[in-house]
Amino acid sequence: MAARAMPYTGGDIKKSGELGRMFDISFADPTSFHGGGAARPPPTRVHSSSASSSNPNSGPVRSGSQSGPVRKSSGPLSQLQPTGLITSGPLNSSGQIGSGSRRSGPLDHHHQTSNLRPSTKPKYGSAVTVLNSDPVRVGFKVPKALVWSVVVVAATALLIGTFLAVAVKKPLIIVAIAAAIVPAVVVFVWNCVWRRRGLLGFIKNYPNAVLRGAIDGQFIKVTGVVTCGSTPLESSYQKIPRCVYVSTELYEYKGCSWGSRHAERYVSDFYISDFQSGLRALVKAGYGSKVSPFVIPETVANVTAQTKDLSPSFLQWLADCSLSNDSRAMRLKEGYIKEGSTVSVMGMVRRHDNVLMIIPPAESVATGCKWWRCLFPAYVEGLIITCDENQNADVIPV
Repeated sequence: MAARAMPYTGGDIKKSGELGRMFDISFADPTSFHGGGAARPPPTRVHSSSASSSNPNSGPVRSGSQSGPVRKSSGPLSQLQPTGLITSGPLNSSGQIGSGSRRSGPLDHHHQTSNLRPSTKPKYGSAVTVLNSDPVRVGFKVPKALVWSVVVVAATALLIGTFLAVAVKKPLIIVAIAAAIVPAVVVFVWNCVWRRRGLLGFIKNYPNAVLRGAIDGQFIKVTGVVTCGSTPLESSYQKIPRCVYVSTELYEYKGCSWGSRHAERYVSDFYISDFQSGLRALVKAGYGSKVSPFVIPETVANVTAQTKDLSPSFLQWLADCSLSNDSRAMRLKEGYIKEGSTVSVMGMVRRHDNVLMIIPPAESVATGCKWWRCLFPAYVEGLIITCDENQNADVIPV
């Protein structure tokens, strides 16, 4: 099939036909051009609507009776570029081409929110373990059968003693039974109060092992200097960089005591260098591992209703944590283990492809019974991390 060749205009708008009318480009009337040096009248502007009505047989543009109402132009376009390309104007413009009087949607939104201070609270991914409000749960390693036996015997003795005291009318029986039950209650309360301190004493007195001679699957305790892994942490309030463990606790004074209002704790994988052998091991504390940190936090802010407005950093921290600014007294505590601190880690050794790791043990760690202190066997789950150093002290540079 033969194809009709497009006419060559040579840049002359008079030869463009309907192309010039489609873009509302001004050109001179062909009847007004004369040869020689005769003066030419000023160019007139021809619109597509008038052209279609005056020239019904002009090709693609049809009359109103054939195609309905003719769509009008949205406005005059700018002059054609020397290259002949029709562009959409600069990026910061909309509407008429070349008119930079109006911004686009995304730029307007950014302009409106640029005055707000961005949140400074760090956000971590799945590589960081998020601990609950009380990650260290110390329980008693006592058989449940023994506990229930003692409870049943005590209740039976108390019931029989009460019946005999009423029937025989001798209150000395109640006194004798109470004298036998009270020591058991005292021992139970003693263990509830001192079980955490007894566990800390067990961890402190546990002998340190040498990483060089540790075998796969062995439960050990290693003391050394820590260095950050692939995901270093930052404390929430003081912005202490390059930490392996951070905790922030907010307490609110309610009535006559302090109650916890907000708490957050994070821990990630880190390295520990053994003091005895100099070897370095990877401690797998991130990715949702069970961890029991024993780090004592320090008070970093004591805020009352009168001094709350004088601490912009504290107000910014409340806003980052989406906490309301109440009129009650609040106390903020923060704990962390920063790079270069000396810590002790208790866990199980795992060797994989010449990589030495310390992972959480599969079973809970039991302390054993200490009869000379009247302490029952206590246990704790997960990887044990302790740090006895003062957080304000100088650390070893790494």
